[in-house]
Amino acid sequence: MWIYVMASGWNGMLYVGVTNSLSRRTAEHREGRGSEFARKYGVRHLVYAERFDRADEAILQEKRMKKWARARKIALIEAANPTWRDLYDTIHLD
Repeated sequence: MWIYVMASGWNGMLYVGVTNSLSRRTAEHREGRGSEFARKYGVRHLVYAERFDRADEAILQEKRMKKWARARKIALIEAANPTWRDLYDTIHLD
């Protein structure tokens, strides 16, 4: 299972999600099929991903992250991906 954060661009709109197939789900977002929110706000760039062995742990962490302040989410992204590079081309490994 994966937790991921999509963004509309550097320091832009953020979307936190959980999935069992990061490459499939990211492709859906990029094609405008990921979620109504993501489509509406142009959230198409994968900027953070973290793998979990257990689905329940991933879902719990996703719920926690959704409650985090924006600054904390940005700090998490920038610790792993300081330039907000789109990670899509690096994730074909589910």
